[in-house]
Amino acid sequence: MATNDPLVMALPKGRILSEARPLLEAAGIEPEAEFNDPASRKLKFRTVDGSLELVFVRAFDVATIVAFGGAHLGIAGSDVLMEFGYSEIYAPVDLGIGRCRMAVAEPADMVDGDDPQRWSHVRVATKYPEITRRHFAARGVQAECIKLGGSMELAPSLGLCRRIVDLVSTGATLKANGLVEVEQICQVSSRLVANRAALKTRPEEIGDWIARFSRAVDGGGTDGG
Repeated sequence: MATNDPLVMALPKGRILSEARPLLEAAGIEPEAEFNDPASRKLKFRTVDGSLELVFVRAFDVATIVAFGGAHLGIAGSDVLMEFGYSEIYAPVDLGIGRCRMAVAEPADMVDGDDPQRWSHVRVATKYPEITRRHFAARGVQAECIKLGGSMELAPSLGLCRRIVDLVSTGATLKANGLVEVEQICQVSSRLVANRAALKTRPEEIGDWIARFSRAVDGGGTDGG
């Protein structure tokens, strides 16, 4: 992308986008009208002042798109950043949205006779094999990971494994599927991320957006400058 082109920001579709909208507004981002049309199938939007373009992508893809230069900025979950560990990404602002935790869960009927601290080997279904392996390896536990893209809660009842590692918010989905959280791996929230190469080539523009989002998180809004 040429340095005089608009910056591109990758936004996750779904719940995180809903939580991010007040921050986008507070940071001074005014998208074209179709951005707010739920019936629209568009994935790329202009902003009124022309300095920024917004693109909708899957939440799990934001970090990859920013890391490989498809977007200069983005909003990505810390879970994805931890899983992929992209050195090309700078994550300067915790936006305080998308809060949840990553946890280990197992069927409720296993809990009474089980002690996670005594495990030497675990077989788990998860979307996060790298985080899972690192977590268990830190205390000498070998983790065999079955990578699934979703519906992790079904894995024990289908006989794939006895335990899962997944994101947990209220715990209602676990409970509905007969599972109980037995160990927490980390807290998760969404971050403003930037491509490191773009930060070097367009430092003033990207630095301005970092400052705007920092003020928005702190409740100060933006002065538009």
